[in-house]
Amino acid sequence: MFNYPPSPAILQWLSRGQFANRLLRSLRLWLILDRLYGNEFHWVKELSQPFRYGELRDRLFAISHSCSETLSATALVEGCRGTDCLCQRTLRSLLTYCSFPQSIPEWIAETAQRTGLSPAAIEAHLERAPFAVTHRSLRQDLTLLAHQGWLRQVPHRGYLCLSASQWPQLPAEAVPTLDGLGLSPAQTWQLLHILESIAFVQPNLDVVINTLWEQLGQLHLCTTRRSQSPSRRIFLHLDYVLSPQVQEQVDDLQQQIESLWQTPDGGVIQFETWVAKEQRLAPITVYPVCLHYARRAKYLSAYGIDPSGRVAWHNYRLDRIRSQRLRVLPWGDPEVPAILKQKRNTGTLPTPEWIEQQLEEAWGFNFYLPKALLILRFPVLFARDYVDDTVRHSTFRKISYVQLFPLIEQQIANREEQQTVLQILQQKSPDDTYYQAWVRVGDINVTMRLRDWRPQGEVISPLSLRQQMQAEVEEERSHYVRS
Repeated sequence: MFNYPPSPAILQWLSRGQFANRLLRSLRLWLILDRLYGNEFHWVKELSQPFRYGELRDRLFAISHSCSETLSATALVEGCRGTDCLCQRTLRSLLTYCSFPQSIPEWIAETAQRTGLSPAAIEAHLERAPFAVTHRSLRQDLTLLAHQGWLRQVPHRGYLCLSASQWPQLPAEAVPTLDGLGLSPAQTWQLLHILESIAFVQPNLDVVINTLWEQLGQLHLCTTRRSQSPSRRIFLHLDYVLSPQVQEQVDDLQQQIESLWQTPDGGVIQFETWVAKEQRLAPITVYPVCLHYARRAKYLSAYGIDPSGRVAWHNYRLDRIRSQRLRVLPWGDPEVPAILKQKRNTGTLPTPEWIEQQLEEAWGFNFYLPKALLILRFPVLFARDYVDDTVRHSTFRKISYVQLFPLIEQQIANREEQQTVLQILQQKSPDDTYYQAWVRVGDINVTMRLRDWRPQGEVISPLSLRQQMQAEVEEERSHYVRS
């Protein structure tokens, strides 16, 4: 696999000593190699061998990108305005998407050293789009890669991909090392095992993992088989029950969303999702805000037209999205909801920071649900062994029996519910252990935790949650009653 990041050392080597003049072209060469031979795309398996330029072109660019060989670069770019086509992506966004262990300021500083260009000049390059060029320029890029030994040019038939053993040998300084991490070999093995355990959460970790394996091999910590590495002693068991095929689709959707976030204007997306409660497909048009791994699945938090046809927040499980590809709507598209256009024009589009604030205010992943005061009662011994000194949420804390009464009078606004809760509490022992928290009413994550605490944990407030627990207990009991 071609697992090298677009570091200044790699790009300088690809430029063949003309890094200052070929900064954007070097990135194009790197990206083509990454698409052909890299772990994430690996087009070498999909392209015909040999392949012609047109096959590569159609994979690189969006449908909106003209195939005309006579159009200027300006005309080609203009035809894709407002899309997520590669010709719209700036050098900065491409570097950010690659997510290698070097910040943009560090990349600029090293590039300045290698090229003699000023940081300001490099900053200007970062705002340019490397693939905003003519098809003739890209054909020349393929010819250059063939001259360098990455491809073999077959007369009248195109280009042939080569095996890794035939690739040019990168100079030692261009090969990433572990020195910058400040880790010992043993620590690096531990990091590698942990990354492998959670790579499914962030698919881009596969690139990091493959690079670590290669570097450990170069350091002679392993020879021919991974089994010769130190024994694995630490395991992470995360519940993720999707089949490999569905997981692949989820990872692809995640990549599409992350790619959209790297574009200057972002955008609105459309897709169809399966509504499990109603057993139906629903069309969705939303502004994507952030991704979460929660409740054993990946979720997209988004604002827009929800499954009920209303403008609202919703968390969408990626494995329930039935569209193979997300449809990206430019902001000028008439299908973009007016409320989203208004928020964009006023600079008030929802942000991940706002979601974090809502998650902090109350316990529950569905941050858009109403919140209510949760009061729980536990036997002292159970609380000591299973609840005390645990962190459930920032609002989850122990409270004394006598402090509960003024709290209820202050925080439960509905007079009838307030009196009912007080009456329930008066019938309980002051010697038991009590906890309070703010929760999102109806959030399944909270409900599942309360079920885990049964029968030792009693919900006193809110009444809707208490009644739900009572109904579930009665239904569960009916399964075990002798007929």
